Parts: sequence; C-alpha cells; structure tokens
Amino acid sequence: MSLRADAPATATQVRRFSRAERWVHRTTAALMGVCVLTAACLYIPELAELVGRRALVVTVHEWAGLALPVPVLAGLASRAFRGDLRLLNRFGPHDRVWLRAARRRDKRREARPAGKFNAGQKIYAAWIAGATLVMLGTGLIMWFTHLTPLVWRTSATFVHDWLALTIGIVLAGHIGMALADPEARRGMRTGSVSREWAEREHPLWRR
Repeated sequence: MSLRADAPATATQVRRFSRAERWVHRTTAALMGVCVLTAACLYIPELAELVGRRALVVTVHEWAGLALPVPVLAGLASRAFRGDLRLLNRFGPHDRVWLRAARRRDKRREARPAGKFNAGQKIYAAWIAGATLVMLGTGLIMWFTHLTPLVWRTSATFVHDWLALTIGIVLAGHIGMALADPEARRGMRTGSVSREWAEREHPLWRR
C-alpha cells in the first residue's frame, strides 16, 4: 500500500506534516492558548484576583486575538499547507460513512474509512476556522467602540463571550483526543508517523 507523503517514506515511517505545517499548528496553538488563558483571567473572579493587572491582561488578549490568523496566512506560502487545506475542505462519501460509524460508536476499522484527515478532523477544522473569524470580528467591534452603535457592541459582546466558552470546551475535547493518540501527537511533533498507524487510522490516505 502506498501512502501519500511530503517526502520519501521509509519502510516503517511516512511523512505526514511538513515543517511549515507544524509551525503553523504550534504558533496557532500558542496564540489560542494565550487567548483562552487571558479570557479566563478576565471572566473568572478568582483568577482575575490572583493575576491582577486587568489592563495588561486585556491588552495581551486583544493582540493575541488579532495575531491569531497570521500563522495560517503565512502558512499559505507552503505548498504542503495549501494541499492539506484543500483536503480538509473536501467532504466525500467516505466521510459520511465515518460520521455514521462515529454516531453509532462503531470503532471497527472498516467502518471508519478516512483519507489523510477523517471526517471529525475536517468538521473541527472548519468549525474552529469559522469560530476564529467570528471571534475576531466581534472582538474588533468591542475594541473600537466608537465605530459602531451600542446595539452592535452589546450583541458582539454576547456572541464573543458565549462563543469563547464554546471554543474552550471544544479545545478541551481536541486536546483530550490528542492525548489519547500518542502516534498522532508524534506526527504533529516530528512530522512522521508509523506506516502501520497510517494504514490503520487513515486507510484511504494514498499517494
């Protein structure tokens, strides 16, 4: 079986992510982590009291949020990154099969066909990208208060706060699933995964 790779694969290893892709992921994760932690310090009274310096926390939160799209935009210079974005944006018949199996909690290998990315990963990527854009838009409305009417700012604050909570929950799930799969984490850390794992978890991932 021949697996798609960014670089020549060995007998036991296959290249999953390029260096540029890994840096995009790490930088985005770091910025998202700063946003989540500073938001927690702003909205949880115990943390706000512990950290103090609210004005500084607000400033860090604003600039981290503003910088959040930058790694992805910079990553567009990478052919491998653009190729993976195209894969994430395509939803095929096998993805619907994967989702049906996930809903039934059917973990059999043949019940969950997947290419380089499974259906769950595609949905997560689309959702987090959309949520980030909404957070950026509502955050800018809240930041530049003199540019919009009060009703816009009130609505933006409501959406921003509740979507932030939802993002925190989704990210916790994402991290939990990553912790449960050491080989997937190794792929993001080193760029390579074992051929056995790739054939088991992503059987349609082919050259």
